[in-house]
Amino acid sequence: MDSRIWESVDHLVAWLDEEGTQSPQEERLLRILKLSEEIGEVGAAVIGATGQNPRKGVTHTWEDVQHELCDVVFSALVALRTLTPDAARVFADRLAYVEQRSAASRRPADGPRETAAESS
Repeated sequence: MDSRIWESVDHLVAWLDEEGTQSPQEERLLRILKLSEEIGEVGAAVIGATGQNPRKGVTHTWEDVQHELCDVVFSALVALRTLTPDAARVFADRLAYVEQRSAASRRPADGPRETAAESS
């Protein structure tokens, strides 16, 4: 992940820490709960982009959905950084784990299979 992202996350966390009015434990919990709020905004944007509420019609665009998804990512990174000063390593390690797990699930169980061209 681009180091500028983590620099921005560090600045956001420092700003939130300076402006926080709750105890550190409460701030940590509220930053995690912020994810629920942001995910709800994604849902509202999808409903608005598809016009699923007949009373309101189309109220959002798919670009709005993209922006809301970014807000979820930002909130998650801020929450992770709030939990650990080593957030970049934790994130990189978890990404490597998920990549490894997904690669393993894409491999055939009994090894590579011959194609029709290889067997003739």
